[in-house]
Amino acid sequence: MVETIQAKDITLRDLRLNFGLQLTQEREFFPEWQENLPEITDLQKQQLDRVKDGYFNLLAYPPMLEGVVRMTILDPLLFIGEFYLAPFQVKAEKSVKISTEDEGTIVTGTLDVLILKDAIWVMVIESKQVEFSIEAGLAQILSYMLGNPHPEKPSFGMITTGGSFIFLKLVKGDSPRYGLSRLFSLLNPGNDLYTVLSILRQLAQTVSD
Repeated sequence: MVETIQAKDITLRDLRLNFGLQLTQEREFFPEWQENLPEITDLQKQQLDRVKDGYFNLLAYPPMLEGVVRMTILDPLLFIGEFYLAPFQVKAEKSVKISTEDEGTIVTGTLDVLILKDAIWVMVIESKQVEFSIEAGLAQILSYMLGNPHPEKPSFGMITTGGSFIFLKLVKGDSPRYGLSRLFSLLNPGNDLYTVLSILRQLAQTVSD
């Protein structure tokens, strides 16, 4: 009997047992978020400062629901990074199905935003309260990334709660592995959105090469 699991219900343990997925913390596995990041312009920095101001305005008027976070934080970030322009493609609410080799388990679900021809996945975590965690979406986005229709290439992801961001890299191969960036937060001094945008641009270049 085939067991079907909704992606929203999947756990990291499920992915480890059913797909052999393993976390690697080797620095050289995921250099794309750390090395040779492209510079962003002064205008982009000014725009990102306004986005950060919008985030703090949201904090004053909870709850922070998914739609509001996307409209206030994610959509402006993608616009400033010019991800809505060719050659990039943005698709929303795309259904993804993955299965084990023997079809013993099927994982289905939808992803909030898909960028760049199935190569970079972006997920917004929905919450009805101000305090919530990136970890809540980690297994979910990894399950979508495992469904990448181009398994010969690495896939990349980003999870955001609006105020926090983390990047992921997944390489399938015989034994799927994934790595994580450090956590970026709008509560940090300065504006971490500068680095977040630079990393997005770097990943876009990587998957386009």
